[in-house]
Amino acid sequence: MGKNLKTPRRSASSSKGPIGHGAFSQREQDLIRRYLIWCYKTTKENLDRVDRYYTQIEVDYFVRRELIKKKSFESSPSDPRYTALIEDFEKYISDKKNNVNKKKFADDQCVTLDSDYRYLRDRMDAIEKAIVHFLGAEALEEIRLLYEEEMTRRILSSREHT
Repeated sequence: MGKNLKTPRRSASSSKGPIGHGAFSQREQDLIRRYLIWCYKTTKENLDRVDRYYTQIEVDYFVRRELIKKKSFESSPSDPRYTALIEDFEKYISDKKNNVNKKKFADDQCVTLDSDYRYLRDRMDAIEKAIVHFLGAEALEEIRLLYEEEMTRRILSSREHT
């Protein structure tokens, strides 16, 4: 997560986990903090690589519905290029859904989660519990917020799609 990520700090007296009970030196506490942030970041990024497509698909469906409501679409029979663009967008949505379902599910019925996806989901849960254990619940909320801010910053500063 870049330079903007500030490592949450907790005083020894306010920590709920073993980190504040003298079990670790300050250097060890800093290493634990950084490691947990790294674990959160890398696991969340991998999980988001799958989950984000499902939210994107919902947005795509909405955009498609809005496009179809437009007068431009109503007059599209006389404009085959416009109709083709809508059809291309519909195929894009369908392909996206089929591709992501293969990443998340082990079966074509989308009932059984894929082992890799299930592992990531369970790992994320375990990492969040470790953060609460070692750093406290407030640190988990701060890390979540910092992650979201960093991902948004990356999107806004990205030049790859322009």
